[in-house]
Amino acid sequence: MAKRDYYEVLGVERTAAEAELKKAYRRLAMKYHPDRNTDDASTAEQHFKEAKEAYEILSDPQKRSAYDQFGHAGVDRSAGMGGAGGPGAAGFGDIFGDIFGDIFGGGGGSGGRRGGSGRGADLQYTLELSLEEAVHGSESRIKVPSQVRCDTCSGSGARPGTTPNACTTCGGQGQVRMQQGFFSIQQTCPDCRGRGTVIGSPCGDCHGNGTVQKSKTLQVKVPAGVDEGDQIRLAGEGQGSASGASGDLYVQIRIRQHSIFSRDGDNLYCEMPVSVAMATLGGELEIPTLNGRAQLKIPPESQSERVFRLRGKGVRNVRSSAIGDLYCKIKLETPINLNRKQKEMLREFDRMLKEGGERHTPRESSWSDRLKRFFNDIVT
Repeated sequence: MAKRDYYEVLGVERTAAEAELKKAYRRLAMKYHPDRNTDDASTAEQHFKEAKEAYEILSDPQKRSAYDQFGHAGVDRSAGMGGAGGPGAAGFGDIFGDIFGDIFGGGGGSGGRRGGSGRGADLQYTLELSLEEAVHGSESRIKVPSQVRCDTCSGSGARPGTTPNACTTCGGQGQVRMQQGFFSIQQTCPDCRGRGTVIGSPCGDCHGNGTVQKSKTLQVKVPAGVDEGDQIRLAGEGQGSASGASGDLYVQIRIRQHSIFSRDGDNLYCEMPVSVAMATLGGELEIPTLNGRAQLKIPPESQSERVFRLRGKGVRNVRSSAIGDLYCKIKLETPINLNRKQKEMLREFDRMLKEGGERHTPRESSWSDRLKRFFNDIVT
């Protein structure tokens, strides 16, 4: 079914101001609230989501401008339509928390649900490795600061010998229901903050939080072939909580710059200086690899910047076990600090090459011909 025009959905003119949009959205939200449409809850929910989607687009100046110019096609991607996080995916508690929070003074039901899960937060740690450690795999010990359950009070937050009391505001439920006329919304209890209990005598070590700050040392096994930005998940090694499970620790890989090699995926790259004599006459060059030494055969008359490929001398992929290649680029090195005799010999050698003409220096001859044609065209 084609989407209706957003202005039509809210029942406002295209010139409507923000206050008018919000007023129209509130009216529709109350009209299609599920508590008021128990006989046809499915249809009411669809209207509710349609109104929310329209309001989210038109209340955002950038999205509204795109919609005014291009219609639905201009905002589908930016609005995240159709995905799990799109406008239609939000629950009624989230919807009311967003638009009516200013009426009841606080967040909606979604914050209470998150607080009630009891699970600690996930943490991230950046582990710096050498290229060799990343390619071959390694084990590293890391020290991570984290909140852990307080041993003194066993996570209760109360001083030993005492116990937390049930919150009288929410009756130990952690949430309260606020009533505004016929409108009802559930919120996190402002007194106990969703815990359902209040602490009269806080623990001296954790000060009533149920957790304390500590550092722990962990052993991280790095698989061979990891690359920059890869993550290793250590389940249950994240932030602790007083009453629930700990979060996870995500170790993010960062690789230090190498003195010889650069890496792109599973392939390695390096540059090798080559003398004029070797590039001209050819020969064998010993080159390093991450698995030892290798011999690279340089053919006669090799030009600078030529790239040689050594198959299977790269990195073994951490997921597929396929092995990349090593690419070596030769860089012709110009001799420096020549003495008088060496310079005279080089001039004599250059003279002999020029006598041979194009046979010895085809690129130079071709370049000279192109220059002559270029200047002739300018003159004419």
